[in-house]
Amino acid sequence: MRFDPRELGRSFRRVQPLLDISTANAQASRGHAQPTALVPALTIVSHPMSRRVGERLLLSPLTAGRSVELSRNEPFFMRPGNTLGAHLSDPCVSRRPLVFSPGTAGGVRVDPGPGRQTAVAGTLLQEPWEFSAEQVAAGVPLELAGRVVLLLHLADPSAHDSAEALGMVGTSVGIQRVRRLIEQVADLDVPVLVRGETGSGKELIARALHERSPRRGKPFISVNLGAIPKELAAAELFGARKGAFTGAVRDQDGFFQAAHGGTLFLDEVGEASPEVQVMLLRVLETGEVFRVGERSPITVDLRLVAATDAALEQQIQEGRFKAPLLHRLAGFSIRVPPLRERREDIGLLFHHFARRELEVLGESRRLEPEDPLAEPWLPSSLAVRLLRHGWAGNIRQLRNVVRQLVIGSRGRARLELDAQLEQELATVTSEALGAPVPAPPAPASRTASRRKPSEIPETELIATLRACGWDFQAAADRLGVHRTSIYDLIERSPSLRTAGELGVEEITRCYQECQGDLDAMVRKLEVSKRALARRVKELGLDSKSE
Repeated sequence: MRFDPRELGRSFRRVQPLLDISTANAQASRGHAQPTALVPALTIVSHPMSRRVGERLLLSPLTAGRSVELSRNEPFFMRPGNTLGAHLSDPCVSRRPLVFSPGTAGGVRVDPGPGRQTAVAGTLLQEPWEFSAEQVAAGVPLELAGRVVLLLHLADPSAHDSAEALGMVGTSVGIQRVRRLIEQVADLDVPVLVRGETGSGKELIARALHERSPRRGKPFISVNLGAIPKELAAAELFGARKGAFTGAVRDQDGFFQAAHGGTLFLDEVGEASPEVQVMLLRVLETGEVFRVGERSPITVDLRLVAATDAALEQQIQEGRFKAPLLHRLAGFSIRVPPLRERREDIGLLFHHFARRELEVLGESRRLEPEDPLAEPWLPSSLAVRLLRHGWAGNIRQLRNVVRQLVIGSRGRARLELDAQLEQELATVTSEALGAPVPAPPAPASRTASRRKPSEIPETELIATLRACGWDFQAAADRLGVHRTSIYDLIERSPSLRTAGELGVEEITRCYQECQGDLDAMVRKLEVSKRALARRVKELGLDSKSE
């Protein structure tokens, strides 16, 4: 099979060019130091010996016009910041070199040489090929001998972070930038707004800010504002005096008092009702809270971190979010990159989650086989599929896929996809194989490609909701409509229903069948995750979703 360059272009979303990434580094660097230019690099995504995953080879000579030869025995791969490394070593990888040389306009030329078993995005590379700078920035998967998977991408040669520094797994440019921003602001008391897609790890950043701050020994309280009914918001957030309302049988402290001296993390702040927004603005301005039923204020001392996946600027224009509250929350902002913008971290994250599951099953040996010729536990073809997947649910979705894979392949020598995962991975991959898709716009510019809800057929609505894991905001962004339009479309669809329409018996039965896994329940019931979480909480069930 001959390599089709169009296939690769369809397989990945477009990303910001090298200049934009360098500019972002400049803005994030301490003391306004000059940014380090990014260089092409190869990162091990999959290897029969899992301890090698995450090691990389910088292709710095290419920037000086020289070529780099890669074979079984040369050169060394090493972890960022380390000076010791090792060659690929796998006995099935050829001793004859794969040659990387400079291409035009920042591209990279790859020459497989005669007889080499090198595949790109699952297609055999039989002749020299040049990948554009844009393709390299997006990430090019290289499969060697059907056993080792490398990702050709851009890297910061000055990076020295540990792969799990600050509790966040990865070494990509995007995650390094997040770590630098955390270090810059952690010891200050300014409020921080963390922005990023659902499942991208916003709470991890909030916890890292807390652990690196002078408040680390005090409480860290996490609150999902989207899950609090507006009629209970005041009591939940600020507390209530006994007898203040029906059901208030004793004095109750709110989340603000519980976080006194420490950090309060307000997740899904974009979902706060107008009433809650007014309450939050008042306490942020005065540092005082009023318990429901009391007239005397209580002073609270805490560090506030908020997070959202919503386009708050757009909500302000639509009158659904208060501009003064955004200004108060965003004393300092941190953007979390989605998983599709940090593909070189997918191998590390996959093995991080897999190791946890294998330890529970007593099968950790799968990651380090004794026989060097044994088939890899993670097939290279599957590793490439993981790299090419769109990951609408980001790290949370990857974690769930890993769990399903490991448990479903329990006792087997290799991971195997079941029908459910086959469909899940195929859905977004098939979409990615369509026409090139531009990078997701920044939150403030999401209005650029709006569609009328009446233009969206039911089949597209259902396919998009499934692909986005029933995350209504993600589906709305992909379809080009407002989130409220999703509710209207569902209401008009004879094939869809809301979480409010589910009976108690159906929810309870599904909860038991899915062992409390909220993500599995969402896939089974096909309703909004946030709304289902609220129903589960109302029924006194304790979901296991993170």
